[in-house]
Amino acid sequence: MAAETAYKVHSGGFMSDPIVVAEGLYKSFGETRALQGLDLSVPRGTVCGVLGPNGAGKTTAVRILATLSDPDAGHARVAGYDVVREAGEVRARIGLAGQHAAVDEKLTGRGNLRMFARLSHLSRRDACRRADELLERFGLMGAADRQVAGYSGGMRRRLDLITSLILRPEVLFLDEPTTGLDPRSRGEIWDSVRELVADGTTVLLTTQYLDEADQLAHDIAVVDHGRVIATGTPDELKATIGDRLDIELEDPATLDSAATALKALAGTDPTVTGAGRLGVALPGRSFRFTDIVRELERVGVVAADVQLRRPTLDEVFLRLTDQKELVR
Repeated sequence: MAAETAYKVHSGGFMSDPIVVAEGLYKSFGETRALQGLDLSVPRGTVCGVLGPNGAGKTTAVRILATLSDPDAGHARVAGYDVVREAGEVRARIGLAGQHAAVDEKLTGRGNLRMFARLSHLSRRDACRRADELLERFGLMGAADRQVAGYSGGMRRRLDLITSLILRPEVLFLDEPTTGLDPRSRGEIWDSVRELVADGTTVLLTTQYLDEADQLAHDIAVVDHGRVIATGTPDELKATIGDRLDIELEDPATLDSAATALKALAGTDPTVTGAGRLGVALPGRSFRFTDIVRELERVGVVAADVQLRRPTLDEVFLRLTDQKELVR
């Protein structure tokens, strides 16, 4: 059966010259259908954030695009080459950093990079030069001669990331690169990704951290049950569910009356977000504060605080993956 069409909110600003294209990818592991018609297009020189619940198919898609697994059906091209028929050409143009650091803890940082460079067929001289160049650029020169076993988690992840850059890839696949890192280490990885993109590398980033996608991604593809169900920039996706209205009541006992007034305004049931606090989405609607306060006063409700705000990417993600009517 053909895959459903993704809910597209893309304005088209980045859609020219895609360097990664996947069309109708299917992949099963026994009875488990990991991909069910996944379509994806990543413009050159951008960061594409791929979001989805556990088991949605994100890692399977990355493995196929990185030539580590073949699809059961469909096809994909990276940098103009077919990932199955021209896998060698694809591998020469990509880098991959998985969920777990693949560096050797018994070697030093410099030793790891030199080893990976030699495995990538660089001469001994070029391997030494490239290792030092990457260590300097990504702030690891001070720890270059320390054994990796003594590195922090963030340093290991940075070292793992830069091993994938030895051959200056056109496309870098990052599969949940900051899982388990502290906020400072995550920020260092984010800075590294921004530097790469500024130099022209295209990054496909899978992540479960919504703030990470919001910070880094030019475009986002939301994956659920093995297919892309929505695409767009972070702002475009947020706009699909409208602004958010949050209200704190002076008297929590007026909660039911306030809920009735908010439903009349928004056309949808509000949610209780705390003691005496309500929130409701305002899809496609525009209100003045005076309209909101007047409607509350009409039913005898006094608001201690009223806030209109843009939704978070977390709220968009939950709405898209929980309410399939948005993607029909």
